[in-house]
Amino acid sequence: MTTPHSHGDHRHSAGLLLHLSGPLQSWGERSRFTQRDTARFPTRSGLIGLLAAALGRRRGQPVDDLARLSLTVRVDRPGVLLRDYHTVGGGLPAKATVTTAEGGKRKAEAATLVSDRYYLADAAFTAALTSDDTALLHQCAEALRSPTWPLYLGRRSCPPTPPLLIGDRPVAQPLTHLVHLPLAAPPPRDPKDATEPIAFYSDQPLHTLAPHSHPAPASAHGGRIPTGEITDDPVDLAPHRRAYRARPLYQRTLALPAHQHAGYGADYLQALAAYLHQHVADFDQEAVTP
Repeated sequence: MTTPHSHGDHRHSAGLLLHLSGPLQSWGERSRFTQRDTARFPTRSGLIGLLAAALGRRRGQPVDDLARLSLTVRVDRPGVLLRDYHTVGGGLPAKATVTTAEGGKRKAEAATLVSDRYYLADAAFTAALTSDDTALLHQCAEALRSPTWPLYLGRRSCPPTPPLLIGDRPVAQPLTHLVHLPLAAPPPRDPKDATEPIAFYSDQPLHTLAPHSHPAPASAHGGRIPTGEITDDPVDLAPHRRAYRARPLYQRTLALPAHQHAGYGADYLQALAAYLHQHVADFDQEAVTP
């Protein structure tokens, strides 16, 4: 299967822009059994799963076309890591307790199953899903506007705060907009700060991401080489045979202007609407043709 990071850098001419925020998010990275972790940013597997739900694809159906989309994430607000001490089965009759791997029931003294589940509280991200397959992008945009199944940010208990899809259709030059779109974050605390460092994560090199007007802080590589790996590239999403491959993780921090921080709630929505009105040719008309 062709993966997006095999293309070398960001050459895609079109993409979807998503606003990913809500009270809670959880993007599992290494979750197993009773330990359910979260990455600090939305994962490829999580967003591909979100698209699959919107499109009405059942678990186990192929997602090869979705896996060819490239993902770049901007961290508007990193949020706070929250740990949920979770119990299942306590105080219930034996037949209602958790079933074991062998198909039986736990003994009364071991009936309560304890797990630790981690979430990002009050986080917000802006993501670009890019591709040269504009027909697929239009199909995904339509599905996100009218999803087949409920959408969630990593786990079913984490519904997204609207708007999820920024604009109604794919846009040209999505990574340029990803840099310039209003941030769902408060302005810097110190009014003397003209800029604020904002992190970007991607499955492709990021050295061409920043325009000259927004220089990045000093960096050894400027997003040209991976900072590590993350195992979030889905091979199979079937419930009993889920499999993921590792892919390179590129990271870059850009110094974005303080006035780009639009705040919360209505303030952010008003700034976003003003941006979309200013760039109406991209967001309100057929900027790309399927």
